[in-house]
Amino acid sequence: MKHLPNIISGFRIFCSLVLLFLKPLSALFFIIYIICGASDFLDGYIARKTKHTSQLGATIDSIADTIFFSVLLILFLPLLRIPLWILIWIGVIIIIRVTSLITGMVKYRTFAFLHTYANKATGFAVFCFPFLYNWLGLTVTAILLCGMASLSALEELIINFISKKLSRDIKSIWGLKFDNKHHKN
Repeated sequence: MKHLPNIISGFRIFCSLVLLFLKPLSALFFIIYIICGASDFLDGYIARKTKHTSQLGATIDSIADTIFFSVLLILFLPLLRIPLWILIWIGVIIIIRVTSLITGMVKYRTFAFLHTYANKATGFAVFCFPFLYNWLGLTVTAILLCGMASLSALEELIINFISKKLSRDIKSIWGLKFDNKHHKN
């Protein structure tokens, strides 16, 4: 049971890569896609309930998320007629995320993926992309997702930049202010 959350995260990595070989938006694609989403919820839930959370597990979970979202970009960017301004916005978000990772790597000597509420909400919204796209269309979906992703990426960058120590499970930038006051005593 101790390693089950990490196994589930590893399974999400495998399933994400399988998506590359499936026809996007086909029935089999959606089955594997939903398995990826369910595994993202289950790994953390099981780790917390069984008290088997770890820095390694948090890192594997974040790597699995990054691979899943990268696969989505690889699959959907060529299929959709995405306006240049949306592509530029996605590029800026990627630059902010990479800058945040580099900042964390320099400061903490490890990947500094943070599990903030904003990152979790953005992850869920990105997971909902195919459904939102069908319901709201490309422009509204892109504005919603890119807006959320921009805010969560900026929050993560700011936290990594000003935090004195790595706290992967920080809930928001407001938690950082509380933690820094708390640790001074």
